[in-house]
Amino acid sequence: MVVGLGTGSTAKHFVEMLAEEVADGLVVRGVPTSEETRRLAEAHAIPLVPVDTVETIHLTVDGADECDPEGRLIKGGGAALLREKIIADASDHMVVIADEREVHDIAGIMGGENSGVADETTDVLLEIAYFDPARIGVTGRKLGLASDARTRFERGVDPAFLDMGLELLTGLIVELAGGQPSEVVRAGSPPSEHRRVAFDTGLTRRLGGVDVPEDEQKSILESLDFSVDADWNVTCPLRRHDIEGPADLVEEVVRIHGLDTVESVALPRAEGVACPTATPQQVMERRLRRAAAASGLDEAVTWSFLPESEAAHFAPAGAVPWSLENPISEDLKVMRPSLLPGLLMAAKRNADRGAAATRLFELGRRYFRSGDGTSDERPTLGIVFAGEKTPRGWASGKGVMFDAFDAKAAAMTLLEWAGARTFNLMVMGEAGPQFHPAQSATLRLGPKTVLARFGMLHPATLRAFDIDGPVAAVELFLDAIPAKKAVKGPVSFARPGFTPPALQAVTRDFAFLLPEDVPAGDLVRVVQGADKANIVAARVFDLFTGEGVPDGKKSLAIEVTLQPSDTSYKDADLKRIADKVVAAAAGLGAELRG
Repeated sequence: MVVGLGTGSTAKHFVEMLAEEVADGLVVRGVPTSEETRRLAEAHAIPLVPVDTVETIHLTVDGADECDPEGRLIKGGGAALLREKIIADASDHMVVIADEREVHDIAGIMGGENSGVADETTDVLLEIAYFDPARIGVTGRKLGLASDARTRFERGVDPAFLDMGLELLTGLIVELAGGQPSEVVRAGSPPSEHRRVAFDTGLTRRLGGVDVPEDEQKSILESLDFSVDADWNVTCPLRRHDIEGPADLVEEVVRIHGLDTVESVALPRAEGVACPTATPQQVMERRLRRAAAASGLDEAVTWSFLPESEAAHFAPAGAVPWSLENPISEDLKVMRPSLLPGLLMAAKRNADRGAAATRLFELGRRYFRSGDGTSDERPTLGIVFAGEKTPRGWASGKGVMFDAFDAKAAAMTLLEWAGARTFNLMVMGEAGPQFHPAQSATLRLGPKTVLARFGMLHPATLRAFDIDGPVAAVELFLDAIPAKKAVKGPVSFARPGFTPPALQAVTRDFAFLLPEDVPAGDLVRVVQGADKANIVAARVFDLFTGEGVPDGKKSLAIEVTLQPSDTSYKDADLKRIADKVVAAAAGLGAELRG
C-alpha cells in the first residue's frame, strides 16, 4: 500500500501512529510531501519511495489543503479541516467549497472549522444551495461522514424553495441579529425538469385493493400538485423525489382516499393447509430434546467417530460398523454404533474435573453397514447418569447414587413424549453385555420390538472406559417407535381440549402371590390390559417376602384405577372387572393372596 504523507501537525501525528503499525507488521510505502516529513518518517523507520517511482497513491493524509487561484486542489488530494479534525481524502467525485487559499467545507455534508460562525463573527455568508442527491451520497459514504445535512440533501430537497428559503432566512437574521443584507448572487440554476409517469388507473384496484373512480383519482393527484393530461401522463412536482413509478401514485391516491376503505382480504391458499416444514421424525426429535432438557438433563454433542475398541465393545451382535478408509486419526476410525461411548467419555471428563454429578443426553445417529453395502443410520437418544443423584446433607446423610430405576423413569418419560404408549410395554431382560445383567432391562412393544434399553452399566464396561463408580445409562431407539396413523381430512395441529370425567374414579387393591422370577412389570401390564374399557391405571404399591409367603414366591400388591364412563359402577360391575383382573394375573402363575 502506498500512502502519501502530508506536512504539518496533523500529518506529524499520523506519521507517528503509522510507525506503530509498521512496527507491528503493516506493510506500507510512504511518499513524503516535504523534507520535514521525510526526516520524520525516516526517524520512525517508515519505508519511503520517491513520488516518480509509483503509479498510484492509495491514500494521502494531510492538513488543511491549499488551492490555486483557479480553485484547483494542489496538495494532499484536497482534504478538509473539519470540526472533528478529520482529514478526509478528496476524490474526483467530491464536492468542496474553497476560497483562493484552502478548502473550508465538505459541501452538503459537514461544515469546516474555519468557516463556522463564532461569537465575534460580523459577516455571514448565507448560502441557499441545491446539491445533487447522488453526489452527496457517494461523497458521504466515501468519507464515512454522517450528518443532518447529508441526510437531508441525500433524500433531495425542493429546488423551488431556494428563493423562498433565502427570503425567509434573511428575514430571520435581520430580525434577530440586525445587520444589512447584500445583493443576491446567483451561481448556476436548480433542476427544472419534471418527472413524468405514465399511470394506469386500474392499478389502484389491483395494487391498492380499493375502487376509486377516475375523476376522483385525478382530483386527488391534482390536489397534491401533480399535473394529469388526457392520456394519464402524470407530471410530478419537483419536490417529490420519492415518486418513481405508477405504484407510488397508487399509494398517494389510496392514502388520500382513505386507508380505512381498503378491504381486508385473506391470502389465497390453493392447497388448504400448507405442508409442515418438519417431518414427523423431526418433530418428535424436537419434542424429545425439549423434554430431556426440561427434566434436568444437559445436552451433549460428541464425536460420531470412535476407536475400534470402543466401537467393538458397544456394537450390537451381528451388526457391521462402518470403518473409515482415511480417518482423521486411529482414535476416530469407526462410525459409532452407539451414543453411549461418547457420553461416557464426557462423563469421565466431568468427573476428572471434580463434577459430583453428571446428567447428559445426546440425540443423534448410530451408523451401520446394511446388507447391500449402503449406510444404515438409526436415530437414537442416549442418556448417562453418573455420580450422586442427591448430595450428602444433614437431613439425608450420605449422598444417594443413581440407580437403574432412575434410568427406567427417564426412559418411560421420554417414550411418552415420543408418542409411545408406555402402559402396555413389556419389561424384559437382555439389555446387552454392556449392562449389568441383574440391573438392566429392555422396554419392548411385543417380544421383538425393542424401544429402549436401560440400567446400570457392567463393571467391565466401566473399567474399559476407566470410570470409577456406578453409571446408569439409557438408549432410546427412535426408529422403532411406531408412527402415528395418518389423519384423513383436514389436519388440525391444535390439541383437543381436556374434558374431565363426569363420574368419579374407583380404586381397588389386589394382592397376588406369584413366582419370584416373574417381573412386577409383567403383572402390571396384564392387569392393565384385562379390561381396557374400564381400567385406566395400575401400579405396584407393596412387595413382601418372608414369613407367611411360601418359598420361591413373593407377594405383590397392586392398586387398580377404574373409570366409569356413562353410569356409576354397581357391585356386579366391580365383581366382573375383578374377575377379569384375577384371570389375567393367573396367566403369569399369580393367585389372589388370602
